[in-house]
Amino acid sequence: MAHPKQQDATGGQAEPACSAARRRWLFGAARLAGGMAAAVSLPAAAQGAPTPAMPIFDAHLHYSHDAWERVPPKDAVALMRQAGLRRAMVSSSSDEGTQKLHAEAPDLVLPVLRPYRTRGEIGSWLRDESVIAHLEARLARHRYVAIGEYHVSGEDADLPVVRRVVQLARERRLALHSHSDADAVERQFRQDPSARILWAHSGFDAPANVRAMLRRHRNLWCDLAFRSDHALVDGQRGKVEPAWREAFLEFPDRFMVGTDTFTPERWFYVVEHARWSRMWLADLPPEVAEAIAWRNGERLFSQAWGAAQR
Repeated sequence: MAHPKQQDATGGQAEPACSAARRRWLFGAARLAGGMAAAVSLPAAAQGAPTPAMPIFDAHLHYSHDAWERVPPKDAVALMRQAGLRRAMVSSSSDEGTQKLHAEAPDLVLPVLRPYRTRGEIGSWLRDESVIAHLEARLARHRYVAIGEYHVSGEDADLPVVRRVVQLARERRLALHSHSDADAVERQFRQDPSARILWAHSGFDAPANVRAMLRRHRNLWCDLAFRSDHALVDGQRGKVEPAWREAFLEFPDRFMVGTDTFTPERWFYVVEHARWSRMWLADLPPEVAEAIAWRNGERLFSQAWGAAQR
């Protein structure tokens, strides 16, 4: 699955745009913004008391070098707390951003180790053996819950550098956060059938294909970062798209939400994205909504993180 690359402000390669999906997402977000209330909480209960906002586990945040220059750690943490995030998985190019944010809020930030030292390595890391030394050095120095988010498609998943990443995850009992097509996910599972893979953006694939993948792999989870096709939101009300509803009801324990702060500007959307997520989640049975909103991420990542600290 090829994704076009854009240039960032420094002239390096920015995150792959997945431009068509992101344009749809931004269009939907713009429509939503016009009809949203400022409060983070959900509509008031029948008794008149405000209902506390459902916690959100954000499984897909980045805090790369250009982000911490524009949104200092204290400000980024303030945005996450304002959004009502229970936990957030954060990766960055370089890893320094992740460590800055974790130091600011160790109760909130779950560190994820990205192979990229700079944004410009998104397309080159696959064939750069020095990436392995970088990962091994960071793993020796810091703790993480996963390796990723990294971009790999098709047969490139069988390249030696990617194979070593899969091995490192197995050795360290870490999950893999893979921005991949279905083929690359399959190849990684063939390398390690016991791998735990969080499929970034649900592969930007159709819900029927996502369901098929989930049926084949019990250790596959999907984030919904930078997708809007699963939710139909009009003003203050949200509806789940029918094909996605079937996926969520069949696999309530396998999906997570995510914002994807792939540019610094996206940090100012973290609060609004959490509100938007609560609106469409409210259209699902409460136990399913809670699972996708925060319980799945808590079970898979937060509990493992806490157990490792004891």
